[in-house]
Amino acid sequence: MAKFTFNMPDVGEGVAEAEVVEWHVKVGDRVEEDQHLVDVMTDKATIDIESPVAGIVTEVAGEAGDVIAIGAMLLVIEVEGEAAEEAESEAEAEVEVAEKGHEPVSAEPVEAPSFTPEPTPEEKSSPSTSSGRTEVSHKVLASPAVRHRARDLGVDLAQVKPAEDGRVRHGDLDAFLAYNAGSGFASAGRTRSDEAIKVIGLRKRIAQNMAAAKRNIPHFTYVEECDVTDLETLRAQLNAARGDRPKLTMLPLLIAAICKVVPDFPMINARYDDEAGVVTRYGSVHLGMAAQTDNGLMVPVIRDAQSRNLWQLAREIGRLAEAARTGKATSEELSGSTLTITSLGPLGGVATTPVINRPEVAIIGPNRIVERPMFVADGMGGERIAKRKLMNISISCDHRVVDGHDAASFIQGIKRLIETPALLLLD
Repeated sequence: MAKFTFNMPDVGEGVAEAEVVEWHVKVGDRVEEDQHLVDVMTDKATIDIESPVAGIVTEVAGEAGDVIAIGAMLLVIEVEGEAAEEAESEAEAEVEVAEKGHEPVSAEPVEAPSFTPEPTPEEKSSPSTSSGRTEVSHKVLASPAVRHRARDLGVDLAQVKPAEDGRVRHGDLDAFLAYNAGSGFASAGRTRSDEAIKVIGLRKRIAQNMAAAKRNIPHFTYVEECDVTDLETLRAQLNAARGDRPKLTMLPLLIAAICKVVPDFPMINARYDDEAGVVTRYGSVHLGMAAQTDNGLMVPVIRDAQSRNLWQLAREIGRLAEAARTGKATSEELSGSTLTITSLGPLGGVATTPVINRPEVAIIGPNRIVERPMFVADGMGGERIAKRKLMNISISCDHRVVDGHDAASFIQGIKRLIETPALLLLD
């Protein structure tokens, strides 16, 4: 039996010591070659150290939390016979010449016909450059498993710093990846365990309603761009003088515009009973307001939205949103809508194609406000370029009872109001 002393390998450039994080073996354990021995941590990364030989662990250096200098004894392994001395020769048996290296050419002994000496194998396999320097083939000691993994990762083993025995192991490869993450060798993400979640409760109800809506309703979506620069100016002015009233967001202003236009397009504020073949057009606007909660999507309803002013709408929006988030919304507050508005606020995209809240026939989706240069009138009969705030408004309709012309005309009516916001304040 012989003892093999495995010293703390050089785990990174400029690293003088490493802290033991966790031992995966203990004295008396049998380890195999390339088996994971210990996790150590430097100031840059956590490194897995693997065993260079197979044998029995007879001594370990320190416990978790201890700091060990590079080159100091890490652990001692008792190996059979002369395995300690043969470890390096066995590794060399697996040596392959790196792809960038040159294969040595063996020279057969021949009798020299003249006094010119026969070139050595090294001279034959190492062509001289024009500068007189000689390129020497570079050998990398590594097992086939390490080579295969390096190829998959796109790593040139010649760039990996090996352990003191000169052989590149999985731990050396891990260290290289950890220290060279910025060079594109970091993994794209971390692996998570698979998770099976049963769809129950509110999520199951949402799934059923969405499936029924897409299965039964032939959707079409219309999107229009609106200039909301003046509307945002009006909102800022109203907020500046609001006193103890709730702060106005864009939503109450849009609801006010919707309620002013709906009487001219009664087919939008309706519910369709497809089994009975009856469309009911409502005189009051009971506006559903899609709200995201921890439990899923809920749609509390603003009753008689057409009868409320901007401040009343803002207060009711806040109350219903809080009731939905806390789970205190009643069944009456979550049912009976005749038209729905859905908005992701600052998360809204350029355009959306919202799904209709069946049995309603339309849903409106304002999108994110963006600033872009636009041509505007300069007041002298010409045009100038100015920074404007723009927002797209989407509407999805049930094509069985709403025609495209009606949907487009409805949105154009809303656009006229929000681009001329003074009209919103008129009775």
